[in-house]
Amino acid sequence: MIALERDYPLARLTTIRAGGRADMFARPTTEPALLELLRWASEEGVEIGVVGSGSNLLVADEGFRGLVLKLDGELAEIRRDGRRIVCGGGMRLPSAAAKAANWGLAGIEFGVNIPGTVGGAVRMNANAYGGELAAVLESVRVCDGEGVSERRPSELGFAYRRSSLGPDEVVSLATFELAPGAPGDVKATMAGMRERRREAQPSGIKTFGSTFVNPGPDRSGGRTAGQLLEAAGCRGLAVGGARFSPKHANFVENSAGATTGDVLALMAEGRRRVHERFGIVLEPEVQVLGRVEWPETWDLEGA
Repeated sequence: MIALERDYPLARLTTIRAGGRADMFARPTTEPALLELLRWASEEGVEIGVVGSGSNLLVADEGFRGLVLKLDGELAEIRRDGRRIVCGGGMRLPSAAAKAANWGLAGIEFGVNIPGTVGGAVRMNANAYGGELAAVLESVRVCDGEGVSERRPSELGFAYRRSSLGPDEVVSLATFELAPGAPGDVKATMAGMRERRREAQPSGIKTFGSTFVNPGPDRSGGRTAGQLLEAAGCRGLAVGGARFSPKHANFVENSAGATTGDVLALMAEGRRRVHERFGIVLEPEVQVLGRVEWPETWDLEGA
């Protein structure tokens, strides 16, 4: 088995730069190496965590009592197979979209605005700017302590911002079937998407992506989570070193040495304000690694 690093600082692997350490950490570079680690963890009863780009991840201040994996090497590469692209689970989705554009393949342009890995995008059923991952995904290889299986999108339990993948299941490979397109046209579409994101969302700071899931339009009157938070007075609101971005209220920034506890308290206050004003309970989109204690105000009475 590949060597394990002990007491590994996880904050450096997240975009918000907060959180504690993992008991063990490894970077598997091949599917056999990944399977070996997962089998060992299963046999030893060790909890598994996976870190991709760390863009939608909040690590507990106390860290993670188990083994954290970050896919690397050939598990973070891409190759072309005709109209298909085959991506390792650790491949960054924006890079995959850019490669596809260079090859004159269209359909995954929306990935340029999803700052995560392919595996994380599959787990979260990522979509943006009208593009849907499930619409172009052909199949995935999923590894766990029992071995590897191949699954079609219909077998992944896709719903809004989630799938049926279990906590000990890791996407090692994903195949996308795309359509031919002129490279210049595909790149122009991507450039437009980048500009829209740049205008609407914070960048170049310590933050993670959307904090709360957009509620259904029947409950929110068509308003997004960011619009509800802004209307509830949360834009720029700070708790400790964490604040809701002055540019987009559904993004949390680490503006001054924030702890994960600061972020959780800020999220709880934003959730409380939206519920108090609109009667809507926002649900978190950000993923949590490790055991965290939500503030008492997270549980909304009568919600």
